[in-house]
Amino acid sequence: MKKLIFLCLIFFTFSLLNLAEEEDLLKGNSSINPKRLSRGQEGKVVIKLTIKKGITIKPQPSFIIEFYPSEELVFPKNFFTASDLEIEILEEDGEEYLDLKDPIEIPFTVSLEAKRGSHVLEGKVKYFAFSKEEGWCLKSSSKFRASFYTRSTIVKKKL
Repeated sequence: MKKLIFLCLIFFTFSLLNLAEEEDLLKGNSSINPKRLSRGQEGKVVIKLTIKKGITIKPQPSFIIEFYPSEELVFPKNFFTASDLEIEILEEDGEEYLDLKDPIEIPFTVSLEAKRGSHVLEGKVKYFAFSKEEGWCLKSSSKFRASFYTRSTIVKKKL
């Protein structure tokens, strides 16, 4: 009997996790600012995160934004954590969560070898979602993408 209850509990847990994964717990809307860039120019990726009602995003064990390799854009790092991005940690009823109401801005420089034309930057946000009401925590990720255009002109840096 205990074995049957244990198996039912495992089945219920996996069903709940699959249901949570199928829903969009966190959506990333991203854009490049400015949209048209010259070689050597600096810009920012702006990511606006939308979180499903009743869900919070935990600061630990990790919140990471990473970019897929891009020949056109050069970032200071390959990935960025909540502390790198100075995202505020809020607390409610003893539970910590990230304050993601404001857009996240990540700087970059356009490569001097960037090809002229339209490009797409892709990346993903890795996070731990928490539902206090339903009593679960889930490790997941959400992909995002932003289009931009690079010119053949080169921006000279000011001395």
